[in-house]
Amino acid sequence: MSASKRKNLNNMEVDQNNDESSSSDDEDDDGEQHPDAYRGNEEVQIEFEGRVPVDPDAQGISQLLQRLFLRAHINCNQMADLLIAQNHVGSVICQCEDDEPESETDDENMVEDGTIFGITSVLNLTAKKDQPSISQLRSYLLERVQSHGSEQVQQQLRELLDNEQRHVGFLINERFINIPAQISVPLLQNLQQEIDAAKAKKMKFDFGTLLLLVKFYRKEAKKGKPAEDHYTNAEDELLSERAKFSFEYSVASECDSGMAGDWLEGDAVMTPYRKLLALDAKQLPQLIKDVQSYINGE
Repeated sequence: MSASKRKNLNNMEVDQNNDESSSSDDEDDDGEQHPDAYRGNEEVQIEFEGRVPVDPDAQGISQLLQRLFLRAHINCNQMADLLIAQNHVGSVICQCEDDEPESETDDENMVEDGTIFGITSVLNLTAKKDQPSISQLRSYLLERVQSHGSEQVQQQLRELLDNEQRHVGFLINERFINIPAQISVPLLQNLQQEIDAAKAKKMKFDFGTLLLLVKFYRKEAKKGKPAEDHYTNAEDELLSERAKFSFEYSVASECDSGMAGDWLEGDAVMTPYRKLLALDAKQLPQLIKDVQSYINGE
């Protein structure tokens, strides 16, 4: 499969806060806020495309992984190299190339050339268990479930990772905040097709279970109001409901606004969490259909 392959994302665009379309470019140039901060009065329009990850994407992929794993002892650079090496499976989200000349009013201050906005892929935790980053990830998950999972969930996860016959995939579905959830559907559809093609070639992508680590924030219960969970990727809320089992844990002690990149100015402080989902790999096609209906409000 050619590394120059582009994948149809239906010309997805980010168009934040349409009612603020009259805001001036000067408001974006104050240079005082964190580059990932979103103040709620900016407009960014970007057309995205999906393509096979290539070597120059390594840093961008590693940074996305670091936002997921935070201070965990996982070599994100080496994991990024693994994702790039399997260029037959997985996509990165990047800005569509535009043949038209750039104007002074382009979003040059908002988007750097070559930025990787997201990645959707899968790694084999069974076949690649001796790779340093995969070994570290397996240890990390087992340590976390030991501290935060029920005895039943601990046993289920250990049995999954110890089973050499039924391979476990680690599904990665990371992207910048405020990129519309609709983009997840074609990315997941492409991934499913690529997994099927790899399986047809007897490659090691025949998974029994897919593990997905998702990010969410919890607004704690207060004054009689129940706690509210807000998922960074909207589709993860549905996937959480479909999981065979899951466990969650706070990462408040590991996380700051600069590294997480998920805070909106003026919002109430919410506790950052991670949740590990165990999904039935055979159900992935139906899960993708359910995600599409969920996102479209059907």
